[in-house]
Amino acid sequence: MLQYMLAMEFDSEQNPESSEPIYRKLMGGSPPHVDSYFRLAQQKVRQDEIENARGLLRDGIEQARQQGEAHTAAEMSELLQSLGALGE
Repeated sequence: MLQYMLAMEFDSEQNPESSEPIYRKLMGGSPPHVDSYFRLAQQKVRQDEIENARGLLRDGIEQARQQGEAHTAAEMSELLQSLGALGE
């Protein structure tokens, strides 16, 4: 949890170079940290990396469903839908 909080702090300071590696490490955990997918996808949207964000959201939704985190899956689905044709 402390690592996630640190990543969020870096993210709030617009420091993706520091937050992204932490999010990715948490996503690689067992089980993967679902909220990290969501936060990193939001970061990628802000960086106008829409395709990367879509991939993170799809993977994150799958992980959330596997872990029974319906609320987080729904939030990620909503963001994915909101991206629509952006970046295409």
